[in-house]
Amino acid sequence: MIFSESLKKYGDFERVYRKGKSYANKYLVMYILRQDTQKNRIGISVSKKVGNSVVRHRITRLIRESYRLNEKKFDDGLDIVVVARPGAKEKDFFTIESALLHLGRLHKIVGQAEKKEEKKENETDPDSSD
Repeated sequence: MIFSESLKKYGDFERVYRKGKSYANKYLVMYILRQDTQKNRIGISVSKKVGNSVVRHRITRLIRESYRLNEKKFDDGLDIVVVARPGAKEKDFFTIESALLHLGRLHKIVGQAEKKEEKKENETDPDSSD
């Protein structure tokens, strides 16, 4: 992850749970807390209710990779905690990625960066006058 760090300490997770805002869908729950930093910090939580350690680690890898590939779409300066629900157990990468981006759009932290990138591209490319 280029622009992000991992959220590892229990106290950091607690602060995001208590002070942050959450949205959920069928497979994931996302908590967001805005910070005064340039980087995002992401934490992933998968409980034993979801499955054994092999299943939990697989889901963690899917969520982390989904975030990594779409990292530029997310706003900066966020603490993000993603909690996997039991429904995510048998799902493939594209379903998890779609669920993650859906929650980002609900929080309004995905999409603004995409618009900024398109605007920059249009300003720098003189041939894009349609």
